[in-house]
Amino acid sequence: MKLRFFTSPDGRQNSASFIPNALFVHVSLIGLITGLLSACSFISLDDHPVPASQRVQEAVDKVRIDLEKELKNQVPSLNVLIQTPTEKILASSISAGNTPLTETTYFRFASVTKNFTSTAILNMYEDGWLDYKAKLTDLIPGTTMPYVPNTSAWAFPNKSQITIEQLLQHSAGVYDVDNDPVPGFNGMSYTEATQTAEPTHQFTTQEMVQQLILHNLSYFSPGTGYHYSNTGYSILGYLIERIYSAKSGSAKTYGDYLRDYVVGSNAPVPVSIHFPVRADDTVLPSPRVEGLELLPGNQQKRYGDYNMSAQVGEGNGYGNLASLNTYIRTLMKGQNVLTPETVKIKQSDVSSANSTYALGSTFTKNLGYGHNGARIGNLALIAYDPLTDVSIVVYLPLWDVTNGMDSFLKCFNALYDAAYAARSALGYPGKP
Repeated sequence: MKLRFFTSPDGRQNSASFIPNALFVHVSLIGLITGLLSACSFISLDDHPVPASQRVQEAVDKVRIDLEKELKNQVPSLNVLIQTPTEKILASSISAGNTPLTETTYFRFASVTKNFTSTAILNMYEDGWLDYKAKLTDLIPGTTMPYVPNTSAWAFPNKSQITIEQLLQHSAGVYDVDNDPVPGFNGMSYTEATQTAEPTHQFTTQEMVQQLILHNLSYFSPGTGYHYSNTGYSILGYLIERIYSAKSGSAKTYGDYLRDYVVGSNAPVPVSIHFPVRADDTVLPSPRVEGLELLPGNQQKRYGDYNMSAQVGEGNGYGNLASLNTYIRTLMKGQNVLTPETVKIKQSDVSSANSTYALGSTFTKNLGYGHNGARIGNLALIAYDPLTDVSIVVYLPLWDVTNGMDSFLKCFNALYDAAYAARSALGYPGKP
């Protein structure tokens, strides 16, 4: 605890009518000291600890300031919302000239979307709409339709061997045309090259699958390895659209299902989270914060309104700290759209090739189950720890690539440093 000493105004003491004598001063000081000693007999510093919110704020401030020193660049903000069994605390650490985030400030949370996609898949499983153990060539329950069309346009490598579960685990070997270079695009990914040439392009999963077919792209035989794949989750997003359309009898989108069953007003726990699927649905609502990318040569780019149609199912979501916290906390406690039994399936690690990625969820020691995300100037992390009943959301609106991957990873690692620091500030286990 910091002790603060206050002095009273001394104007009257300087007036001619007030002439203190030595005896009065001596007696007064003795009286003051005696009073203080008496007070100390029943006032303990332990009775007035630094408030929890201040401890968390100072911890997050330190992580942001340390990151600025490492990058030698300004970090606009670093934001943490943490909830324990007894309290919820927001710490928005900002550099000069920036505005603190509130719990309801919107931002793009990128691959955190994958956690929602897996939740949607498992909710369909609970409702008997799909079997997550099924192969993509199997029939959708109650229909004569296979999960993926039996056409040449969908004949991508190893399709007949891939299961929905393997897509959820990133163990299907599906090549990632959103992150990795594709032949014919000058070392760029298919989505980057296409969107650079045509920013308003309306992407479809089928056109991304076409690149797999044209170039016979895959990482490995299904179930024999692990490779993170946005395209694998794009296929899952397509499955959600295809199954929902079949079950409802009308054309539906991935966003429709997420709104109707997982996050919207009719969901068990409604939250203000959205998943745009159209190329013209680009506007990030207010209040909002835009992602910032720092490039070599003192260049900067900001990302707010943006075409996310290439990331449907794998990275197209946006929301705010409060909504993400409510979602991950209630979901992992079995109080949301999934039953406790299905939550255990979501959490279970069933991939021998990867010990930390379950069905759309990562597991991190002393943070728990959740997911991180990185998309053009935005970094996000959500997690719930069942051992301590602590949930946490971290958001950093910055990609620093002035020193390539080295400076980017400093930003990415700061997400986890901030999460651990906030937990430690409240007395919970921090960085392992």
